[in-house]
Amino acid sequence: MKKILSFILFVALTNIAAAQLQLNGAGATFPYVIYSKWFDEYQKKTGVQFNYQSIGSGGGIKQVIEGTVDFGATDGPMTDTQLAEAKTKQGTDVLHIPTVMGAVVATYNVPGIGADLKLTPDALAEIFLGKITKWNDAKIADANKGKNLPDKSIVVVHRSDGSGTTYIFVDYLSKVSAEWQSKVGVGTSVKWPVGLGGKGNEGVAGQVKQIEGSIGYVELAYAVKNNLSYASIRNKAGNFIAPSLESVTAAAMNEADKMPEDLRVSITDAAGKNSYPIGGFTWLLIYKDQKNEEKAKALVNFLKWAFKEGEAFAPSLYYAPLPKEVIKLNEKKIASMRYNGKPIQ
Repeated sequence: MKKILSFILFVALTNIAAAQLQLNGAGATFPYVIYSKWFDEYQKKTGVQFNYQSIGSGGGIKQVIEGTVDFGATDGPMTDTQLAEAKTKQGTDVLHIPTVMGAVVATYNVPGIGADLKLTPDALAEIFLGKITKWNDAKIADANKGKNLPDKSIVVVHRSDGSGTTYIFVDYLSKVSAEWQSKVGVGTSVKWPVGLGGKGNEGVAGQVKQIEGSIGYVELAYAVKNNLSYASIRNKAGNFIAPSLESVTAAAMNEADKMPEDLRVSITDAAGKNSYPIGGFTWLLIYKDQKNEEKAKALVNFLKWAFKEGEAFAPSLYYAPLPKEVIKLNEKKIASMRYNGKPIQ
């Protein structure tokens, strides 16, 4: 009887400990919608709690470098310099684990022109460079025959914080516009030629919703959630493609065979007639060598659950689930994680 009671007490204490275990993370707003779902579902299943601060990819990378979180999140991969700094400060490599894919959309608020605006790469770049300033500009009108475009000023809205959504957007603009590449470039934060700033995908969506004549960029889920219109973009094959799960997956499939070993890859301006050109992976940033055994096991188990069961939640939340080939690469990365020099079981 004592042994039975001792066993029951041990199980109860184990469950209490699991219920009290909290993993702290910070970073990208792009995947916040699905991460919130994952964290909630996994807590119900295991009792493990997540404290995730949706502060933008730049903030997530900074906290990973400083070691103030158990994991980070970003839509723009860490640079070699950032990875080296993190290793120097934390004594370990940082792994990039892709989780889902999403579309970054050019969302606009122009009453009377409908939800099917078409934009060429040139027009989009010149709008954000401040060179196209009116909605009835010829470079917009030529792609939208039959639309009554107003003689109305364009108000550009961009992110004010360090952002992976920004990284995906400007990574695309740099590929399609030599002027953008030379004057602005690529990064989670850039010096914007024109426009108003909004914090997070939420802030940009809110600004666009409030300001007539505005255009901004947000992750697809935020545009849908806020009932915002978004443009079809002409892709590398010359087709105007609307952002969707299918068109982002098409882009990823055309680039999947180019995945580098560290899984830092860009899928903007992808080849393929059905590829939406402004999409990307979003990554969790995980320390390869873990310092806390209990948290290490919880994190590994969560990652395994996410790729086995969590991906099923992606489509209903307007994210594209990972291709099977990428999940296999993730499993290898997870298997490389260590505690005290040994694999985490």
